[in-house]
Amino acid sequence: MSVLRAILRRGPKDEPAKAKRKTVAAAEERPKKAGLPKVIGPADAVLYGTIIALIAFGVVMVYSASAVFAAQRYDNGYFFLIRQGIFALVALPLIVAVARIDYHRYRPLTYPLLAGVVGLMAFVALGFGHSAGGAARWIALGPIHIQPAEVAKVSIIFYLAYSLSKKREKIKSFSVGFLPHVLVAGFVMLLCLKQPDFGSAVMIGLLTFVLLFTAGAKLGYILGAGLLTAPIVYALIASSPYRVRRFEAFMDPFGTRQGAGYQVAESLLSYGSGGFWGVGIGDSLQKLFYLPEAHTDFISAIVGEELGFAGLILLIGAFALVFARGIRAAFGAVDEYGTYLAIGITMFLGMQAFTNLAVAMGMLPTKGLVLPFISYGGSSLLVNSAAVGVLLNISRPREQPAPDGVEERATRKKGRAKPPRVALGGTA
Repeated sequence: MSVLRAILRRGPKDEPAKAKRKTVAAAEERPKKAGLPKVIGPADAVLYGTIIALIAFGVVMVYSASAVFAAQRYDNGYFFLIRQGIFALVALPLIVAVARIDYHRYRPLTYPLLAGVVGLMAFVALGFGHSAGGAARWIALGPIHIQPAEVAKVSIIFYLAYSLSKKREKIKSFSVGFLPHVLVAGFVMLLCLKQPDFGSAVMIGLLTFVLLFTAGAKLGYILGAGLLTAPIVYALIASSPYRVRRFEAFMDPFGTRQGAGYQVAESLLSYGSGGFWGVGIGDSLQKLFYLPEAHTDFISAIVGEELGFAGLILLIGAFALVFARGIRAAFGAVDEYGTYLAIGITMFLGMQAFTNLAVAMGMLPTKGLVLPFISYGGSSLLVNSAAVGVLLNISRPREQPAPDGVEERATRKKGRAKPPRVALGGTA
C-alpha cells in the first residue's frame, strides 16, 4: 500500500512544480556559465567628471601655449587647437564606449595585444618609424602619428594584471611569480631604449615593480632586481652624451642656461612670473619663443605663469583626485584581476603627471613625458582616455557569487566598496 501511495503522489500535478524547479535551477546556472559578475551600479561619476574637466582644460591651454608658435610655423594660429580639439572629440566618446565594456572581456586579448605592441615597437626600433627630436618613436599614418610606446605601457599593465591574477597561488615563487614578468617587461624596455625612449623604459620598469609588490611578490626579489638595475641605469646615462647634459642641467639649470639648462631655466622663470594668481589666460610671455615645447612637455609652466600658484594647485589637486578615485576603484574591484588593472592604470596616470610636473619644476632631469590630458598629442590623449575608460568600468559596483553554494550577495554597494582578498605588499 505504501508503494501504491508513493506512485499516486507522483502524478501529473507534480509536473509543473518539477518544471518550475528545473527553470529556477537553469536560471541559477546561467550567471555561473557567463562568468561575468553582474553590474549593479554606475561608474564613478567623480572620476569621469574630473577627466572631462582635464581634457577640456587641456584644449584651452594647448591653444593658449601654442597660438603664437603655430602662427609663426604654420601660418595658422589655430593649427594645434584644431588638432587637439579633434582628438578631444574622439577621446570623450572613446571613454564612454570603453567604460561600457566589462573589463573581464580583455583577459583573452592579453597576449594578442602584447604581441601586436611588441611588433610595432620592433618596427620602430629597427629604424622604420617617423623621427622627431632625435628619436624614432612614431609610426606615421598620414597626418596621424602613433607612438607605440604609449600603447606598450598599457599592454604591460594588462599582461601583468592577467598573469599575476592567474598565478596568485605561486606569486612568491621566483621562477613562476617573479622571473617571467620581469623578463617580458625587460624585453619591452629594451625595445624602448632602442628608439631611444629612456623615459618610457623607466616607466614600464616602475609599473612592473609596483604591480609585483601589489600582488605580493617577495620583497627581496624586488629589491634585488632594483639593485641589479641601478648600475645598468647609470651606464645608460653615462654612455649617452645627451643624457649626461640633461643631468648636468638638472643639477644646475641656471649655470647651464646657455646650453642644456636653457629649457629648465625658462620653465622656472615661467612659474616665478605667475605669482599667486597668474598673469591671465593668453598673456604668458614665456611662450613667445622663450620656452621650447611650451604646448607639450612644459605646458604646466605656462599654466603656472598664466594661472599662477592657485591654478597650479587646482591642477595638481585634480590629478590627486584622479589618483585617489583610481585607488578606490582598485580596492573595490571584485577580483584580483580588476585590482591589479586599476592599480596599474592609476599608477600609469599618476607617475606620468608627477614626472612631467617634477621635470618642469626642475625636480627631475628632463624625461620627455607629457602631462596626461593636458599636453598636446593625440597618441597620449587617446591611450590615456582608453585606460580611464577601463578604470571607470572597474569602478562600477558588481555582485560576486559567494563560495560553496551560498546565496549570492553583493560584495560592493553603491557608495561603499569591499576590497578583494589580495596582498598589497611584498614579503621578505
